[in-house]
Amino acid sequence: MERVRRGFGSGSAMAAVVLLALVFIMVPEASATRFIVGGNKGWTTNVNYTIWAQGMHFYNGDWLFFVYDRNQQNILEVNKTDYEACNSDHPLHNWTTGAGRDVVPLNVTRRYYFLSGKGFCYSGMKLAIQVETPPPPPKAAPVVSEGSAPLAPVFRSQFVLPAIFAIGAVWDAFLRFC
Repeated sequence: MERVRRGFGSGSAMAAVVLLALVFIMVPEASATRFIVGGNKGWTTNVNYTIWAQGMHFYNGDWLFFVYDRNQQNILEVNKTDYEACNSDHPLHNWTTGAGRDVVPLNVTRRYYFLSGKGFCYSGMKLAIQVETPPPPPKAAPVVSEGSAPLAPVFRSQFVLPAIFAIGAVWDAFLRFC
């Protein structure tokens, strides 16, 4: 009787799938924040963006989401001198795509300066932010129950659950091909 093979067709393909699954499980979670510039008012006149950004922390990897009237405003990144003078003649970058919904990645730890170059900078359409390096993740406190020794470090690591899944997947693959 001919043995019917089910699954991925070869042991190496199954091993590759298991390895890929392990990589996705063990990759630490990255978190970035998307800030809607101006909150529910968006990128428009008569909003004090200095007050809006006050107390916020912008980290490397975050995003600024500009929502605006595409026929009236634009988004220009400028240097500090041009920002202070509301000069849009020499932008470092024009983030305007024409859709009125533009995203700016904050991928460098530095000071960013944005303004609207269609004369609205003089009515307050400008934003300066400092992008910081993300803080390190908090350290987990050791788990200790009353009257017992701390758990072994292997049980607290992020590798236990993926290892269990990997063993199960390898066992399942072994049983399919035997």
